[in-house]
Amino acid sequence: MPARRIRAMRKAQTLRLRRNCESHGGNLKAKRAAIRGAKAARGRRIALFGGTFDPIHSGHVAVASAAERRFHLDGVFFIPSSRPPHKPSEELCAFEHRFAMVALACSAHPRFVPSLAEASVNGASPQLFYSIDTVRRFRRQFDRPGDRIYFIVGADSFLHLQTWKDYAELLQLSDFVVANRPGFQIRKLREVIPAALLAPPAAKESRDSRVIHLRNTSVYLLETVASHVSATDVRQRVERGRSLHGLVPPRVEEYITKQELYRQALYT
Repeated sequence: MPARRIRAMRKAQTLRLRRNCESHGGNLKAKRAAIRGAKAARGRRIALFGGTFDPIHSGHVAVASAAERRFHLDGVFFIPSSRPPHKPSEELCAFEHRFAMVALACSAHPRFVPSLAEASVNGASPQLFYSIDTVRRFRRQFDRPGDRIYFIVGADSFLHLQTWKDYAELLQLSDFVVANRPGFQIRKLREVIPAALLAPPAAKESRDSRVIHLRNTSVYLLETVASHVSATDVRQRVERGRSLHGLVPPRVEEYITKQELYRQALYT
């Protein structure tokens, strides 16, 4: 397919998805403008929160809220992936639905922004996205002195970091915020970080046991967020006709019901 046509298709899809986002209550343009102009004196602080979000649930929102409070973030970008490297795309709900649910969840939070950074070109096979490419893209946008990017990830995912594309570079481009779980110890995170990336012992002293300092960035263990919900549990509850109250944001629950998502098992 010619590159010009691909660019045109991507632009058309982006405009369509953004219009959908606006219709779901997410004032995307205003939120982005506020983040770009935020507190230039100290640099802008943003977090990238990627995932399949199939669907986004209250646990995701709780983690993002905890990160926003701890790091005084100007914005949290929720980035649903059209085709994540670790999961076959045919198992996922359509990207348009997942993005719409993310937009609905973000609409209730002024600093939460739905992002199309990992949306595939309309009409083409889902594109494979890697975290390093997404972070590089945001680095080009947030490149003022003092700007900081935090990458939010679950503890179990971080333990497999060495299987990620260009993971060593990724650790140098952004700070990591690792969502904790009960009983998890920060030493497990240190074990998967290459020794060459760690800051010299006396270079950055910290009394905070939840922080691992690297030469250019840091890895933070986020306080445990009390949530036992998972996307798998949400989908299974829909299949069984059970309530989602408290498991997903109210507007997301309404969308799932209206669009009749995750109900395949009812018809098999």
